[in-house]
Amino acid sequence: MTATNDPADPAPASPGEPVEAQFGPHRFYAGEGGGSEQFRGARFEAADLRGARFTDCDLTGVTIRDCWLVNVNISGYLSNVTVNGVDVTDFVNAELDRRHPERMRFREGQTADDVRAIWDTIERLWAQATERAGRLPAAALDHQVNEEWSFAQTLRHLVFITDAWASRTVLDEEMPYHPLGLPQSWYPAANAAALGIDLTAQPGYDEILAARADRMAVMRRIVAAVTGDSLGRLCRRSPAPGYPDEERTVIDCIAVVMDEEIEHYRFAVRDLAVLEAS
Repeated sequence: MTATNDPADPAPASPGEPVEAQFGPHRFYAGEGGGSEQFRGARFEAADLRGARFTDCDLTGVTIRDCWLVNVNISGYLSNVTVNGVDVTDFVNAELDRRHPERMRFREGQTADDVRAIWDTIERLWAQATERAGRLPAAALDHQVNEEWSFAQTLRHLVFITDAWASRTVLDEEMPYHPLGLPQSWYPAANAAALGIDLTAQPGYDEILAARADRMAVMRRIVAAVTGDSLGRLCRRSPAPGYPDEERTVIDCIAVVMDEEIEHYRFAVRDLAVLEAS
C-alpha cells in the first residue's frame, strides 16, 4: 500500500514557482480565505522568533541560514530537507521505520493477506497503548501535550476516520457517523453538524472506548472479508461532505484508515511517554 499522507503533487523546490499552497499533509481545505499569504516570500533578518509556532503551514523553499536552532521540534511531510549541507530526509524516514516497523510493512503491503496482517499489528499496538493509557490518572487522558490532541481526542478522531473511510466508503453506508467522532480540526463545523457530530461535546472516556471498540470491530470485519478482487472495487461514496470528488478503491480507503491508525499511534505513544514521566 502507498502511504496516503504524501502530497499527490509535491511542491516545487523554488518558492517563486506558481503553486497552490499545501497547508499540511492531511489538509485539503485551507479554511475561509484560503490561507494567509502574509509571509509568502518574507525575509526575517536578525529577528527574534523564539517560541514561534507554525501549524499546517507550507514552508516549501524556506531557507534558514546562520541561525540558532535549539530545542526545535519539526513534524510533517519532509522532502529534500537539508541541514548544514546534509539531506536528512532519508535518515529521518529510516529512523522512523526502525522505531515503528509497522510503517514499512504498511507501505509494502499489496495483497488481502497483507491487509489482514497489518490490521493484526494495528490492533495489537493500540491494545498496548490503551492499556498504558488506562494506568494514567483520568485527567491525563484529556491532557493535550504540546497543544496536540489528547489521548481521548485521538481515539475520537479514529472513530471518525473509520466512519468516513470504512463504513461510508467501503460499506456504502450513507450516514455512519458516530456523534462523538472528531474530524480534522480544520473540518468546517457546519459540515460536522450536518453529520450529527457535536464538536463541543465532552463524552466520558468509557463512552469513547466503547465507540472505538465498535469501530475497530467494523474494520476487523472488513479486512477479514476482503479478497484480491474486492480490493480493487470502486467505492461510490466520498468519505464525507467537503472531501474532493475522486475515484477511490476499497484498498485506497483501507489504506487511509491504516495510515491514520499507524501515524496517530506514533503520536499517541510519544505523548504517553511525556504523561508517564510527569
